[in-house]
Amino acid sequence: MVNKLKRRWQLAKVRAGDGSPLRDYHLWQLFARSVFFLELADHDGISHSYAVDVRHLADAKTRQQHDNGEGKAPAALYRNGVQVSRSNVPTAFPVPGGVIEVATTAFGLKRMHFVSEAGVERALRPHPRSQEGLRARLGQRYPRASAVIGAAAVVILVVALAVNLLHGAEVLTHSPIIAEKVGTFTSPIHLSTWANTTLITAGALAALERATRLRHNRFLDTLTS
Repeated sequence: MVNKLKRRWQLAKVRAGDGSPLRDYHLWQLFARSVFFLELADHDGISHSYAVDVRHLADAKTRQQHDNGEGKAPAALYRNGVQVSRSNVPTAFPVPGGVIEVATTAFGLKRMHFVSEAGVERALRPHPRSQEGLRARLGQRYPRASAVIGAAAVVILVVALAVNLLHGAEVLTHSPIIAEKVGTFTSPIHLSTWANTTLITAGALAALERATRLRHNRFLDTLTS
């Protein structure tokens, strides 16, 4: 029931596209834009090329303008190079045989998947010059190095999560009301300013690395961002 309501809400946000062409991808858009592709056949068996264009720097004003039917949308769906739908994120674009789910985080994408009517899902293909495309190419050419980078990102996020939880518990239990009932807790880890800055920077890079691979864990990636 919850999934059905969520899907209905996402589909309700989708607006008709303006018919504009899909713009070329430029290197200077590396951290501001993501483009993914998918080939799908319609009900007549005719194959079409779909593309999803996500603008990561769309601010609250832009999103509000889109809700009012104006301005550019943070995400847009193109069929054969022509915009057919647009929406705020998270969203689900209807396509033949299912939907394309799109969701973002502060560091990039967490969902860019085609989900069939039978519930089978698969990730879309990233633009080769995008950060997701470059990361995918690294994984194909150097699979061992890619695996090490991925594992390191998880370790960094786990460490950052542990430090954040310990610090949060210390702050929470030093509240007079809570301290009176359960006592106080002092974190065994206290980082210096430079160490804390280093951990925050490493955590952001780790989260970015996972976003380029569409890896997202609701607990790990959310609490450490």
